[in-house]
Amino acid sequence: MSNGPSAVFTSDEIDAIAREVVAEGQAGRKQAAWQKIQPFRKAQHHQTEAAMALLWIVDKQSLAREEATDVLSEIADAHPDNIDIMSALGLCLEAVRDIDDLNAPPPEHAIFQTMVAKLDHLAKLHEGRPEQEQILCGLATSARMMARQMDAIAENSLRKLIEIDPRNSAYQYNLGLFYKTRGRFAEGAAAGRAAASLQQEVVDSSEWNLGICATGARDAETALDVWKRMGQKIELGRFGLPEGGYPACKVRLAERPLAERTADSDDPGEEETVWIERLSPCHGIVRSVLYGNLSVDYGDVVLMDGAPITHHTYGEQQIPVFPHLATLLRRNYQFFAFAGTQGTARQLVDLSGELDGDAVIYSHAESLKIMCANCWRNPDIDHADHEKMEKLVVTGRIAAPPDIAPARLLDLIDRGIEKRGTCQLYAPDLCAAAGQLARERIDRRRFTLLTDN
Repeated sequence: MSNGPSAVFTSDEIDAIAREVVAEGQAGRKQAAWQKIQPFRKAQHHQTEAAMALLWIVDKQSLAREEATDVLSEIADAHPDNIDIMSALGLCLEAVRDIDDLNAPPPEHAIFQTMVAKLDHLAKLHEGRPEQEQILCGLATSARMMARQMDAIAENSLRKLIEIDPRNSAYQYNLGLFYKTRGRFAEGAAAGRAAASLQQEVVDSSEWNLGICATGARDAETALDVWKRMGQKIELGRFGLPEGGYPACKVRLAERPLAERTADSDDPGEEETVWIERLSPCHGIVRSVLYGNLSVDYGDVVLMDGAPITHHTYGEQQIPVFPHLATLLRRNYQFFAFAGTQGTARQLVDLSGELDGDAVIYSHAESLKIMCANCWRNPDIDHADHEKMEKLVVTGRIAAPPDIAPARLLDLIDRGIEKRGTCQLYAPDLCAAAGQLARERIDRRRFTLLTDN
């Protein structure tokens, strides 16, 4: 940006340019919007009205996130003691974070931590004065954007706002929202009820957060009341929670969801996007067997937040992908890695229908490979003339409820394989768990041969 002289804009000029910029941004022309704000970037240093216009533009998400964050830094540097600008800037930090990606790590840009420090200082400096309220609004948002790093400041600011204006439903709602994302579901439900009692009409966002918090707190009665008020066809079901008929959806599971993190371990760890059997608007059973060890897996019951991160397209269907809020129930399923061969696609996976309960053979990979047929007969022999034949190789994991004995599970799989005749499955850890140690040694060699290839 040039350091040359900058214009002084009239109020009408600022209003007209700001509206043009927002229109460009909302039309997806963010580069054009960026070009149009350049005169404002120079003027904001000496003209607070231009600075406030820039904050409005950022709040409307009219700029690319990285550029918008840099603009906020420039404004913060130019107006460190201006309460109106700094308070509004704190609120704007929500617009430069992907808040739907609930489990993202703390932001790296320095403006977030800088604003918490500056607004915290201003709030203490103006304690007990009328201007403290707007400062606390900006401070609460700034601290909340810092993942779990500034929870004490965020909670303290939200509680002080309620003390200042106990009849403000938005303050109660924001406190409930904070508690929900920190896994403090009973407190979140209490704040949600307080917010609802202050609202003159039913607000969908308040209902959603109350329903999610009640489900997380295992308060089935409150959750059921909320969903029924919202017109859901739902009754009490499995796990003592509301359950209705909902289409399957996907959840982005996190090894450490935000609600289960601490300031010292404040990142999501490994993440996987999985299918769930959706039981209510906000919870369901994991129906994918995971690749990694996220401490949540197939059969576990998870709570999800209400706003999708994205959608995945399957033909003409748009499947929402929700963020993982918390794990409600770990059901301690058994898991056994397998490798196998099949004559046609999904032959091994379809064996799941012949297993007890909701045990499943879950494929993580199916690929056509050329293997030596003699290897399948005896992987230890040394032979020069390789007989080639095509095999569809499958790798994945078997999942089974804890009450299914490994020997029973292995027997059911063997029966299914025998009926089909054109597929094989090798699960050495399952053989070991079933007490078949001789078979475990053979299966392990064949498993290794398939997975190494």
